[in-house]
Amino acid sequence: MATAVKGELSAELRGFREVQRLSYACAEAVAAQLKPGVTEREAARMQREWLYERGVRDWFHRPFAWFGDRTAFVDFRVPLQFFPTNRRLEAGMPFILDMAPVYKGYTADIGYSGCLGLDPLHDRLLADLAAHRELILREVRERRTLREIYEDVDRLMVRQGYANRHRAYPFGVIAHKIDRVRERRWAPTLFGFGTQALKGLASDALHGHRDGWSPLWSPYKFSDHPPTPGLWAVEPHLGFRGTGAKFEEILVVTDSRDPEQSAFWLDDDLPHVRRWNEGAV
Repeated sequence: MATAVKGELSAELRGFREVQRLSYACAEAVAAQLKPGVTEREAARMQREWLYERGVRDWFHRPFAWFGDRTAFVDFRVPLQFFPTNRRLEAGMPFILDMAPVYKGYTADIGYSGCLGLDPLHDRLLADLAAHRELILREVRERRTLREIYEDVDRLMVRQGYANRHRAYPFGVIAHKIDRVRERRWAPTLFGFGTQALKGLASDALHGHRDGWSPLWSPYKFSDHPPTPGLWAVEPHLGFRGTGAKFEEILVVTDSRDPEQSAFWLDDDLPHVRRWNEGAV
């Protein structure tokens, strides 16, 4: 993995940045079209169609959409509950759009939080996510173990008064590794996940198990190791009763001894970062 600092990215990192920016552009375009009565399934289809029109043919996972208390994964018990439903958006409802396209062989996995109207609580959750982005980067640079960083994120959420909702994901992950995917004309999916991307993650899991690391960043023992060089899709997810908010973006981890080059967010020109920088919340 390249050790270039931001602004001097390798061609490979520019490829990942391009698909991440494409994904966030899709999220903003779809969010602008949401209105009362739209269902989660319709919002997910809008994301798929927008990306398909721009050349996306494969996925790490197909788009998700969650509305209302489903943004906080209320009563989620089994993986099937993550898939889009006929829940209809209403005025004042929070929503999350989540997509992981593969474009030109590069992968991204992003999460975009919004609200259909004004909601001070939702604004506060979005504002408080900034501290998690800072904490994660700082502790990755310190080479704390993934498990320790996860626990520190948990503690920060408790201090902020929130519940950890990424713990509801399979294996409780806050992040997972992503990589290049070989382009094919026909790219099958399995339960909404691209088979090629799943094979890559499974291969990483196999090699990692042998070498003492995991491609899944979780609260469990298999994540009790320092960050492994590569690209990580990171998604801290806050919940307060029936409202949830998160971001998801790519963190670059390298083997550089220079702290600033050892880890950095791939792109600071993203909707949630611009929002914080502009002092909108």
